Amino acid sequence: MDMADTAARISKGLNGKTFDGSMKLDCGEDGVIVLADGGATTQDRDTDCTIRISRDNLTKLLTGQLNPMTGVMMGKLKVSGDMSVAMRLGKLLG
Repeated sequence: MDMADTAARISKGLNGKTFDGSMKLDCGEDGVIVLADGGATTQDRDTDCTIRISRDNLTKLLTGQLNPMTGVMMGKLKVSGDMSVAMRLGKLLG
């Protein structure tokens, strides 16, 4: 699954849910997914918060195999910017 497919799945998952702010999931050379305005896109832009994560760990995060807080503590993802936005994503993921 490429980044566009992942972004489409995230948009579908966010449908009907409230997510205030904007966030970038930065997978380095694999690309980015930007969550903003109630959806997700692969078009890069400035955001309130950036999470740097490998493509493999992003898949684990989105499928519930990687807990967001555990990922931060283990160094599998790095958060920069507004931490409260990252916390909101954690609540959406469960």
